[in-house]
Amino acid sequence: MSFIHAQKIRDHQVERFDFQKVDAHLKIDPSRKKIEGNVLYKIEVLYPDDSLFINGNNMHFENVQLDGKSIDFLVDTEGIYILHDFKANDRISLSLNYEVTPKKAVYFINWNDPDIAEEERQVWTQGQGKYTSSWLPSIDDMNEKAEFDLSFEFPVSYELIANGENISSEIINDSVRLWKFNMEEPMSSYLVGFAAGKYNSKTKTSTSGIEIQNYYLPQDSLLLEPTYRHSSEIMDFFEQEIGIAYPWANYNQIPVRDFLYAGMENTGTTIFSESLMVDSIGYHDQNYVNVNAHELAHQWFGNLVTEKSGKHHWLHEGFATYYALLAEKEIFGEDYFYWKLYQSAEVLKELSDSGKGQKLLSSTGSSSTYYQKGAWALHILREKVGEEAFRKGIKSYLETYAFKNVETDNFLAEMEVASGMDLTQYKTDWLEQSAFKANQSLNALRESEFIKSYLELAALRETPLESKHEYLDKILDFPVNDYLGQEVVYQLAGENSDLSRSLYKKAFESNNLYVRQAIATSMQTIPQQFQSSYESLLDDESYLTIEKALFKLWERFPQKKVDYLKKTRNIDGFYNKNVRMLWLTLSLVTAEFEPEKTSEYFEELSNYTNPSNPFEIRENAFGYLYQLGAFNEASLESLLMATDHHAYRFRDFARKLLDELIANEEYREKLINVSADLEEKHSRYLNSKISS
Repeated sequence: MSFIHAQKIRDHQVERFDFQKVDAHLKIDPSRKKIEGNVLYKIEVLYPDDSLFINGNNMHFENVQLDGKSIDFLVDTEGIYILHDFKANDRISLSLNYEVTPKKAVYFINWNDPDIAEEERQVWTQGQGKYTSSWLPSIDDMNEKAEFDLSFEFPVSYELIANGENISSEIINDSVRLWKFNMEEPMSSYLVGFAAGKYNSKTKTSTSGIEIQNYYLPQDSLLLEPTYRHSSEIMDFFEQEIGIAYPWANYNQIPVRDFLYAGMENTGTTIFSESLMVDSIGYHDQNYVNVNAHELAHQWFGNLVTEKSGKHHWLHEGFATYYALLAEKEIFGEDYFYWKLYQSAEVLKELSDSGKGQKLLSSTGSSSTYYQKGAWALHILREKVGEEAFRKGIKSYLETYAFKNVETDNFLAEMEVASGMDLTQYKTDWLEQSAFKANQSLNALRESEFIKSYLELAALRETPLESKHEYLDKILDFPVNDYLGQEVVYQLAGENSDLSRSLYKKAFESNNLYVRQAIATSMQTIPQQFQSSYESLLDDESYLTIEKALFKLWERFPQKKVDYLKKTRNIDGFYNKNVRMLWLTLSLVTAEFEPEKTSEYFEELSNYTNPSNPFEIRENAFGYLYQLGAFNEASLESLLMATDHHAYRFRDFARKLLDELIANEEYREKLINVSADLEEKHSRYLNSKISS
């Protein structure tokens, strides 16, 4: 079969065949990173054809049968071609066996080292785009929707979660458990997913009776409540706001290590980054609420109603971003909502002014375009047609196209009917124009009294302090607005006068967590009179504040270095151990602090680079070792291994850092020596740089 003919078959697949059901039984061997499976497809033939194609990347196929009889087939790296005289309106059953060692889309975490505890091992999938066919023979086209019923054989001591309702879980031998999941409605293959690990779970139930299963690792039990805070509230809000009941039978949320993104909206089964698991202190600075709401919104916008092509991707991401903001408005208040809109408008305006603006109706847009500009387009539309018509149009859109694929014009048509308005100009201005409509956005923001106050305050940034002191002082009156109070503090940066000190004193005494955080991050020098007040920041419930305050106090008041280190000894901080690693670094360069433990502290810092650790922790450790100039052989080996990590941002960080080290002749020789004992894939990047 020629390449051109094969491409033609793949391009016209969805037009000629309707995959109605996929019943898959998979055997997953995580120690070998291998999957074997049997798949049964129920298919309706729409038009006559002589071949049928199923995506399956680098798979081995056998025992292929059509309606119970062996059938001719061909295989290439893209998948399998079934050769047969297919007749229109035929309803056929196609079954096949396959095996594959996935090169992407399935990630086996910590299965190679026998010394790593079972609690540290996970398997999870990421199918966004066209990747599910790397582990499950399926159709890489969002326009093909099928009902997926999945069964998994997996090591017996682990929990496995996948799309659909878990209808059974049974031990089939000493080492394997069989999990079965049932879906009732169709979805695109990129939304198929599973995750496995040593999870526990706790169920919350929405007002409408939807079970929300929140998963966590046993060692993270204290993170359960702050991480999943507001989950059922968000579900209740969406059902009421959208006007359409949650469209799937159940909902799972699973944190996984080394995830590629913040989260992924697999149908009924959101997989998200373990780094978003927070305690009650971390919750104040970075939490799961936005990602929680964003991925849940996708269950309607993207999963229930799906784009026909990437040109209409804003129908997924813009909608999920905007509805997440609406949910956060319900939780955190109107000022938060408008502040987030203002921040995104500033970013979009800057991109637009620099000639980097993009239109929404495009298959090559950036995340800023699809997510933030898409959310703004919806906010403007809601303002234009009014809340009642907006909700009516959304409800009609979802009801009309449930379990189907759409283009933007389908959505706009529903909005025009609901509002009685012609939206042609709106489409031109917001969906087809590269420039961001900054003036229109600013007018919408001015609906908020808070934003009007903020803009008035921000306009004073270049005004001398003596001319605005009284105004700033009034803003710091109790109760202080989070955002206005922070802006006051930022305007004090670099000031050193009686007027500025009086305002700083009031800001310290506000007891507003975020105003005090602004002091920690922006106060350039710490006057002696504020030493005690600044030291009190170490007691704030903010790991960001503690990190900033610890470093500045250590630097400004050397006579108290030991006291500061003793006080913060037992604080880890965020998931990436931001406070702990700063503490270790400061301890190592403070000669008078526990010199007998120097090797112990250095070993701890170096060990955080180990590949068994999450990449967020490894990246932080690499950064501090670079500042100290203290890489040992183990950490250099870990850095080389990071250069082919599956998380591209971390991989790129490791490669950039390696470039810096290669420029140092001493490190260059050490790296060459260390790489000699590594697998070729880990040393490939180093070799390419040395030989170039």
